[in-house]
Amino acid sequence: MGAVAFAKPPGDGGSLSSPAPAPGSGRRSQAPLLAVCTGYFMVILDVTIINVAVPVIGRELSASLTGIQWITDGYTLVFAGFLLTGGALGDRLGNRRVFCSGVVVFTVSSAACALAPSTSFLVAARLVEGLGAALIVPGSLALLQQAYPAPAARSRAFGLWGSMAGVAASAGPLLGGLLVSTAGWRWVFLINLPAGLACLLLTLRHVARSPRRAARALDWPAQCAVVAAVALLTAALNEAGRRGWSDPAVLAGVGLAALAAAAFAVRERLARSPVLPLSLLRSRAMSGGAAIGLLFNFGFYGMVFTASLEFQHQRGYSALGTGLALFPAVAMTMFASVLSGRLARRTGDRPLVVSGMLLAALGLAGWASAGADPAYPLLVVPMMAAGFGTSFALTGSTATVMGAAPPAYSGAASALFNTARQIGSATGVAIGGSLLATATHYTTGLRTSMAIGALAYLAAAGLAWLCVPAKPDGGRAP
Repeated sequence: MGAVAFAKPPGDGGSLSSPAPAPGSGRRSQAPLLAVCTGYFMVILDVTIINVAVPVIGRELSASLTGIQWITDGYTLVFAGFLLTGGALGDRLGNRRVFCSGVVVFTVSSAACALAPSTSFLVAARLVEGLGAALIVPGSLALLQQAYPAPAARSRAFGLWGSMAGVAASAGPLLGGLLVSTAGWRWVFLINLPAGLACLLLTLRHVARSPRRAARALDWPAQCAVVAAVALLTAALNEAGRRGWSDPAVLAGVGLAALAAAAFAVRERLARSPVLPLSLLRSRAMSGGAAIGLLFNFGFYGMVFTASLEFQHQRGYSALGTGLALFPAVAMTMFASVLSGRLARRTGDRPLVVSGMLLAALGLAGWASAGADPAYPLLVVPMMAAGFGTSFALTGSTATVMGAAPPAYSGAASALFNTARQIGSATGVAIGGSLLATATHYTTGLRTSMAIGALAYLAAAGLAWLCVPAKPDGGRAP
């Protein structure tokens, strides 16, 4: 199927400081980057900041264990399940319009979370918040690709976009612990209000309008199938960590997810206007880049989850102390994304992705071989290596996926990449939890989890060698 062509946004895009002209402004600025990254930062921060607040929320709202689980899992399920829908809506209605709509939904639902009088109200607001996040994330990458068309500028923009995940991941536990212990848990959600308002104003003022393709049908049967597949799989993975992989509910969830995925593939093959043409998935760069994202999120978030349990339950750290203990890993992500974005112009994406995955593999392998009860200083370097390597590879894998998609499918490509990453995160957490729960000794489960994460990173390095373009200017895979 041929790509739908449209005019390239104005602006030479020669550098990161030279994006497409901002609407209503005669000069060029980095404001589009700031606007988009603010929205992405909110979404990732909301994933990490809630973890330290949930115990307090449960006590104050008299929540059951199921209610506490849904406060966290409900957001993740809707977020992961509707990413591809958000991408398809952006391609059809305009990525800026859908991005701004997502910011509004996310901000209003955050206010509702902060004012929640009961657990059921909070869970419902969190579900809506996840929907807003699913509208924000696909449009964020598509808007950056539109604003910075030159490869060098786009790589730096993608690098800064990727660093937002590291900033949010590192700030979340620390900020959450500080807010809960001082102002109260409701401020965990209230901080989204000024951030959302600033993001909306910056986007409307400085980000150029995106092309609309209203003639393209949304293909609701395919949308429903992919939402069901991702949501069922994510739910099954979440439950596997608690119930075990042989539990009937887990097996049923995985089986139904597979059926929904098969229905999506059949529908896409028959549809005149597919959500994501299957011909794109045959691109090594597109499918390989998405698989790399799944694998490195599997390794990194599996490490963060199991390490958090180790520090809190085995070493007796507080929530704030755990955030500080993990800081070396997540802090490296801030630096690595920016550095890889700057290096990509000289080296191309393949060396950066391969070297990043190999470094991360060494980090987790180092933890796995550090002994039964290693002192904390011995774990700092392995955590830093995993954090640096993951983020170092993020820019190149992002550029690979986005470069493989025609402009008309930039939102769908972004959604595919981020959906794969969400599935990787859920799988890493589920397997890590299962290993800790079933191992004869807690330390054995932890070290096994780290070893499996290292193997995932090695697999990602091999895929990167085969799928990521070698040339510095990228190019689309066949």
